[in-house]
Amino acid sequence: MDIGFIGLGEMGAAMVANIVKAGHQVRVWNRSPEKAQPLAGLGAQIVATPAEAFAGDAVFSMLADDAALREVITASLLEHAPRGLIHANMATISVALAEELATAHASRGVHYVAAPVLGRPDVAAAGKLTIVAGGPAESIDRIQPIFDALGQKTWRIGSLPQQANVMKLAANFMLGAAIETLGEAAALVTGHGLPMQDFLDVITSGLFPGPVYSGYGKLIAEQRFEPALFKARLGLKDVRLALAAADAVTTPMPVASVVRDSLIEAIAHGDGEKDFAVLGQIAIRRAGR
Repeated sequence: MDIGFIGLGEMGAAMVANIVKAGHQVRVWNRSPEKAQPLAGLGAQIVATPAEAFAGDAVFSMLADDAALREVITASLLEHAPRGLIHANMATISVALAEELATAHASRGVHYVAAPVLGRPDVAAAGKLTIVAGGPAESIDRIQPIFDALGQKTWRIGSLPQQANVMKLAANFMLGAAIETLGEAAALVTGHGLPMQDFLDVITSGLFPGPVYSGYGKLIAEQRFEPALFKARLGLKDVRLALAAADAVTTPMPVASVVRDSLIEAIAHGDGEKDFAVLGQIAIRRAGR
């Protein structure tokens, strides 16, 4: 396929590498052009403007947040895009913006698919992302070969793109809640002289198996929060978006409020660039240790 890709952070760059390896032609654009250079060596074509990426069979975007997406995906860009082009936005954004983008794209004859992903940069590099896709089935069918190059499975949520974003935000809220409870449990057991690693071995052997408790629990046990695979400030962004989505449908999320406040505390202490697992450090600090 002939595609464009916008946004070459750690996630985007890893995704483009896998798309190129799968044999697709890829034009790439990034607001910081120097981040595109390593991908040129793999065979990607660097373009000077987002409009040059917004062409071909489809364009994929992986930008940091709502503000970045609004800055790049303008009405002018959509107005001059080829009719029938598919835009798959793979970033985690607000439900409100997803709805707005779907309407804006449709009015200009551009198909919009929301396809946020579950997985950190190391998972993206391995081509093992879990993709949650929402949008017209025929549009998803057309870009499924790209999803196949990026992930281990594509979950089709329905015809409304914003529902995929709801699913992603709910998942990231649960991730934050799991790390918060791990941190609080670490503060409890270590306060009584028990090694966190021993506690982790017990709970992950049967009660809480899986990558979240074992992976983030290990980071907390080792107090190893750098280099960050998922930064605390990005976790805060996602929890805030989940709370906004909940507010839109009058849904209380008290645990999400706790996680948000803990992340705000982390950032207030200068830990925003550290891994999401830094919530464990916050819990121990609250305990005076």
